[in-house]
Amino acid sequence: MTLDDDFPEDAPGRPAWLMTLADLALLLVGFFVFIQASQHLDQTALAKGIREGFGADTVVQPEPMPVAAAAMLNFAPGSAALPSSPAGLIAWAREATRDPRVVLKISGASDGSESDVDVATGSNAVLAADRARAIAAELARAHAVPPGRMTIVNATGGKSRSVTVTLGFAGERQ
Repeated sequence: MTLDDDFPEDAPGRPAWLMTLADLALLLVGFFVFIQASQHLDQTALAKGIREGFGADTVVQPEPMPVAAAAMLNFAPGSAALPSSPAGLIAWAREATRDPRVVLKISGASDGSESDVDVATGSNAVLAADRARAIAAELARAHAVPPGRMTIVNATGGKSRSVTVTLGFAGERQ
């Protein structure tokens, strides 16, 4: 008995690769028919139907695309008090958010040293959040940013005592 006896002979007829090629061509034709047919449908309803078909419950909003940034630097170690007047940052944010498709992300950071921590908790993250909240409060107090258009986050792996305000393009609002 040889190894060749273990494998059956190929059936006469079309080669196997031809069937795979036909399957691929059929899938492509189906895809292009789907694309052509869906051009005239309500895109929101179509997306909802596809999500329901795959069992997805929620819509994940994409992260706004960062476009520009401004910062407030040189906070005192262990302090969330603003080191200088935020007037320039407020003017920048007011001008940037005139476009309703723009949102702001305010990121607080600490330098990671033992002296740059929140006094009450001893936490770098709490101090970074306090710094970001201080800037957000100034922007809100000056009515520079419409409600619901700014988000406060903590920067990860910060190397400086700062707050960065990132302008993001969120696209058309639904």
